[in-house]
Amino acid sequence: MKVNKHAEVKHKSHKWKDAKGKRCRPPVSSSNVNSSPVVISMVKDHQESVRKKPSVKRLKNKVKSVSNHKNGSSESGIKKTHAQANGSSEFTIDSDSNDSQDWKEYSQSVHGNGMETSDNTEDVRRGRLEGEALHHCAQRDDRQNRTVLVMQKDQTLCFRGKCLLTCLYGRVEVMGFTIEEGQQSYSLFSPASHCPLSIRGLESIRALESRNEASHILQKYLPQASRKKLLKSITTNSSIILLEPIETAMTRFLSSFPDLSELFNLPMTEIMSAVLDTPLNGLGMIPLDSNIEGLKMSKSYRHALNTVVSVCKGDIDGCPVILVCGTKNVGKSTFIRVLINTLLNYTASVEYLEGDLGQTEFTPAGCLSLLTVREPLLGPPFTHQQTPDHMIYYGQSSCDSNLDRYMESLKSLWCRRSQTREAPIIINTMGWVKGFGFQLLVDMIRFFPVSHVVQLSHSGILQCPALTPDFLRTANGFQTHPPAQTALDEFTESHSPPRIYSHIGVQAEFQGVGSQGTAKHQRSNEQRDLSLLAYLSQLQSPDPGPVRPLHSLTPYQVPHTAVVLGVTHCDVVPSHTFHATTGSLVGLCCLAEKVSSKGGPVFLSQAPICPCVGFGVLRAIDMARGLYFLLTPVEPSVLRKVNCLLLGAISMPPCILTTQLGIDMEMPYITTKYSFDLTGAGKLRVFKGMTRPSQVGMQ
Repeated sequence: MKVNKHAEVKHKSHKWKDAKGKRCRPPVSSSNVNSSPVVISMVKDHQESVRKKPSVKRLKNKVKSVSNHKNGSSESGIKKTHAQANGSSEFTIDSDSNDSQDWKEYSQSVHGNGMETSDNTEDVRRGRLEGEALHHCAQRDDRQNRTVLVMQKDQTLCFRGKCLLTCLYGRVEVMGFTIEEGQQSYSLFSPASHCPLSIRGLESIRALESRNEASHILQKYLPQASRKKLLKSITTNSSIILLEPIETAMTRFLSSFPDLSELFNLPMTEIMSAVLDTPLNGLGMIPLDSNIEGLKMSKSYRHALNTVVSVCKGDIDGCPVILVCGTKNVGKSTFIRVLINTLLNYTASVEYLEGDLGQTEFTPAGCLSLLTVREPLLGPPFTHQQTPDHMIYYGQSSCDSNLDRYMESLKSLWCRRSQTREAPIIINTMGWVKGFGFQLLVDMIRFFPVSHVVQLSHSGILQCPALTPDFLRTANGFQTHPPAQTALDEFTESHSPPRIYSHIGVQAEFQGVGSQGTAKHQRSNEQRDLSLLAYLSQLQSPDPGPVRPLHSLTPYQVPHTAVVLGVTHCDVVPSHTFHATTGSLVGLCCLAEKVSSKGGPVFLSQAPICPCVGFGVLRAIDMARGLYFLLTPVEPSVLRKVNCLLLGAISMPPCILTTQLGIDMEMPYITTKYSFDLTGAGKLRVFKGMTRPSQVGMQ
């Protein structure tokens, strides 16, 4: 909808207005990317304009059968001359070509001896790309600020930073997703808040026919001198990738806050492992040496991935329901990202049900959601925030205060999914596996048609009982209980058969497993703030330019009589509700009932279970004119349906309030006249693992 001055967004019972006229997004100049002193020389020219993606687009494929990439194409039974998974066209090699035959002999000598005796070839090694190896297999075009990298099978590049990756030839793998020649470019994000990403070379499906073909591929991206050097590293089965710098509205917005300016640089623990002075300089990438492990997959980890992928291959419907559970800091979210990426190699989409309120994958914290994933997840949650198909705003990072509302919200989402779905669905769960948290897991397995339960643990022990079908026969949930049995059941088969599903145990073995990260940006509350900031970055212009603070953006005007105001997590008297909501995050929800007002504001007496279409910042409240001033990236056409604003316990990130550029006087929403010595002024502590007296004997 076009919003003009004094224009209105119509609603059945209210109007949304633009406060100052036409709502616009002024062009913004490219922001500076701050670098730490250690790597400042590497990012000297990282301030160039955002480069457009190549015109290569991802090929559309139907659902395909599953094979294990790690076993190579020969084991998977796929011919090298055909496309596999989500990539490439079919090619035919002319075996009679002299040039081709010479090229093959050259390649065989490289593979057989590790290096060619000719001066035209460099040493071809496997393993981590670092130091001198990067100078041999990478060449940079300084004019266009991009680098072409040649990778052999099983070579890896582990890095911090961000980049845009295009596969020019062959195949590489990132976080389980295979990127092939002919596909679109993909954005890779490897910030200090999470495990560093690795790019791994795979065996090419087809072999390069001649040195001329390799030179032709490089011609568009490198000058002649650089092409000549890089050709020495190319064999018939090499993969060639293009790496370019990337800057988005999200990265510009995050880097505008002083505390987050180093987010895509090295954490202090990795400074000594940085590989400096490489052709990747200036791209926003910092290679790491082999002292940094990257993503570590245990044997059971790989087995679980292969098992689930194989199910998609053999299942008639191809629609298993996989529930992933485990205690905190055991790697559930990373496992799910790798699983989704691996499945996307063979399926068009994967459905995802979010059940973890504290560490959500696609939305700000406090949300339960159901969505369809069609693109790979090549970064942490804050780098791929998106609007779910269905969402409910619970309003807290834990459900311990209202377990029934949590379960009913999940059931409501499940009922909204398509009945004709053709994709596997993954259910994420909380890290709360003690007391009531464990009972909720039992309920979820009983309520949803789960086909596989993947249970992660660490240190060689289970942090809670194994959720096997046999255990579920006698386990008590929060809302469910095992069927009552009588003595007669021992002699008859009239009782209900046990629920049949596969239980897969995974032992996580990465460094620091079981404990929360203590480095900057690694704590759970900081990661929740990152996701919310990434969501709010949608208010910024997508064009390069300076970041505009939230107080400089034009808000919507919403009449008090048009929406109902509610609080999800506690009881607030109506006279104090406005004080609590000013400067806070609110969920934009749609009640089934029509809002009726007698001329004043309307308040909810209890938190509803209703659809949520997005979030906004309630910037101010005008009591005289009866208006809410709301900032939100949600489109006006969607805002027509909103008739409820829900305030939860998810607070605005402190940097939003403390870093308000252009404010000369006292900053709004901030006070220094507050004493935590007063009774009740501190945070209420909740012990979620304790069993209530009424629940003793039920587990």
